[in-house]
Amino acid sequence: MKIEDIRTPGRLTPKESELRVAFLEQVGVIPGGEKIKACIQCGTCTGSCPVSYAMDVPPRELIALFRAGDMEALLKSKAIWTCASCYACQTRCPAAIKITDVIYALKRTAMERKIYSAKFPVHSLADSFMKSMFRFGRLNEPRLMVYYFLKSGFWKAFSYLPLGLKMAGKERIEYRASKIKDIKGLRKIMKAAEKLDMPIEYEVKPYREEAVGYKAVG
Repeated sequence: MKIEDIRTPGRLTPKESELRVAFLEQVGVIPGGEKIKACIQCGTCTGSCPVSYAMDVPPRELIALFRAGDMEALLKSKAIWTCASCYACQTRCPAAIKITDVIYALKRTAMERKIYSAKFPVHSLADSFMKSMFRFGRLNEPRLMVYYFLKSGFWKAFSYLPLGLKMAGKERIEYRASKIKDIKGLRKIMKAAEKLDMPIEYEVKPYREEAVGYKAVG
């Protein structure tokens, strides 16, 4: 370990600072993303989350870790990939923090920096999905799972074999992987989309006289 990487109280390591800047750039794309600073740690988000029981870091702690400067732990957590995108936390947050959108920002930062949870390689499924779409223009489940297990550990495929056979018996799996008619056109679109910059939209709050000075507190 380098001397400059040693954590000192109240000071981020160079790596944590770099990850924090990368994450805040993603948050800046979210209209109202700056409200992440308004979290009061009430736990409403965690209490509202239907999958918090399966998370190693529940939503409330995600914000706490960000404040503590432990970005690497955030990006390596399986929580950001467990999120069901139901927006229950975001809808019920008393501070109007866009928690689900913040989690998406964490995902994008993790993918850009290639920092993933070693025990929960769900990002491999997204990579496998895009590979299948680029090759065929449509999803083919058997090939998708082959791509996924080759990346995440082929031995895991055996535990899913009974389920695969059951689905095949009910004709819920399509083995033939035929390409769409204009696969070259789709590939051009996908390549062009990769080069596009994400549009940045900032929330402009209208001025309200009653929200200023003593009028704001009655």
